[in-house]
Amino acid sequence: MSASEPKTASHQHYRRSLGTISLTAVGLGSIIGSGWLFGAERAAKLAGPAAILAWVIGAAVALTIALTYSELGSMFPKAGGMVRYGQYSHGSLAGYLAAWANWIAIVSVIPGEATASVQYMSSWHFGWAQRLYNGSELTTSGVALASVLLIGYFLLNWFAITLFAKTNTAITVFKVVVPTLTAGSLLLAHFDTHNLQDHGGFTPNGWSSVFTAVAVSGIVWAYNGFQSPLNLAGEARNPGKSLPKAVISSILIALVIYVALQVAFLVAIPSADLSHGWASLNYNSPLADLATAWGLNWLAMLLYADAFISPTGTGMIYAATTSRMIHGVQENGHLPSIFGRVDPKTGIPRPALLLNLFIAFLFLAVFRGWGSLAEIVSVATVISYITGPVAVMALRRLAPDLPRPVRLKAMPVIAPIAMVFGSLVLYWARWPLTGKVILLMAAGLPIWAWYELRKPWAELKPHLKAGAWVVGYLLVMAAVSWAGAKDFGGHGYLPQGVDLLVVALIGLGTYFWGVRSAWSNPSLAQVRAELAAQGTDADPTSAAAEPARA
Repeated sequence: MSASEPKTASHQHYRRSLGTISLTAVGLGSIIGSGWLFGAERAAKLAGPAAILAWVIGAAVALTIALTYSELGSMFPKAGGMVRYGQYSHGSLAGYLAAWANWIAIVSVIPGEATASVQYMSSWHFGWAQRLYNGSELTTSGVALASVLLIGYFLLNWFAITLFAKTNTAITVFKVVVPTLTAGSLLLAHFDTHNLQDHGGFTPNGWSSVFTAVAVSGIVWAYNGFQSPLNLAGEARNPGKSLPKAVISSILIALVIYVALQVAFLVAIPSADLSHGWASLNYNSPLADLATAWGLNWLAMLLYADAFISPTGTGMIYAATTSRMIHGVQENGHLPSIFGRVDPKTGIPRPALLLNLFIAFLFLAVFRGWGSLAEIVSVATVISYITGPVAVMALRRLAPDLPRPVRLKAMPVIAPIAMVFGSLVLYWARWPLTGKVILLMAAGLPIWAWYELRKPWAELKPHLKAGAWVVGYLLVMAAVSWAGAKDFGGHGYLPQGVDLLVVALIGLGTYFWGVRSAWSNPSLAQVRAELAAQGTDADPTSAAAEPARA
């Protein structure tokens, strides 16, 4: 199916039933999943007490990038929005690579949530539970139980979006209350400020470890949930108002909760557990183990329960959003038409749900530990971010007449900063992980080639030219990561400090290259026609097209 063919019919089956509260619950529910159960320990192992700053840096990165996507999401309130914007601004190659990275980042979260639940169960005082996890990965019985949880996530999405919304809002309330209660209880139970000063000081492993913690300890994984409301934009009642509120509110609320949890974790660790330094921490169920250590058995039991509820809520959300992403990829012209089908009775893209369930099983079979999945998800997420800052400014140049319910005056400054932040986080992930995930991005190109290389050269050429900046960026970032400072896993050809400057300049240079590369491609023409047919492509001077400014 070509990008220029009509594709509006299936979208008529989506039901615009989600308001601001429901969308905020979706965003917050995605952010507060398994990340809060493991992120505090993993960040502390890497950065010590400075892990507090890693959460703040992660929120700043997520917020700047989220602001670019908020404008795009309000412009194009379509299901699976995050996989569409690069296609609208740059055509099939850039759009596909962005969609592939985004889909890999999101679909792999689903088995990660199931893994987190089972890993927490392994601390129960039952022989069968302790055999679920061997200290580094799930055992065969652990994988079997996680598979059951995966099926549950998808069944909750099988029937109707209204059932999903009601279930998720209730779960999200619980997911906010329990982390808040956990942080407060641990702070009251044990507040040892010596942990923040001893054992190497505030930054025992240097500042590079703080930056690496942002990239690979689950922090990017956690904040990535901001995009879930955007992927459900096709079901939002008033996307222009509700999407930016939901995205920004969910990040800020989560930041407060995560910082409180990190502080509580740091000061509640028994000093004996730090006798060999922060890197020696090795809890199977970090927060529950600390609760037990200080006699808070009731809290440990609550955490064991929440280890099912929080990841289940997030897994359920991501099962929903990934199905909309698959639908978006199909409409971009890169999957068979069956994956664009939406059940007219329930408003659910069921074939896309089944495909994602199958892929989730594959990830679970290969990556059996939460930590290994967190690393893959985090780096793929950062790669998926790079098209947002470029696309938002490229579309201001290409389509200034399109209505923008959200239009930030500071976007010309925010967008390049977001691109620099994303580039730095990708570099902080350390070689060879960066190279491995960039290679994983290349693994998706045969699917693109199957659909695109059969086109005449005159038709294909502008897509290749407009998407060259994405390919060039990934290759250059892989090379810089390989040659970078040893603190970030590189070979030391770039001195420390100089490497960060080089990465920032690469981000800026790529940003300007990408904005200039955009073109009025068939996908942009198609979405223009759809907006006009829906009566939203109004005169930009009219009241209906007047944007909200900030």
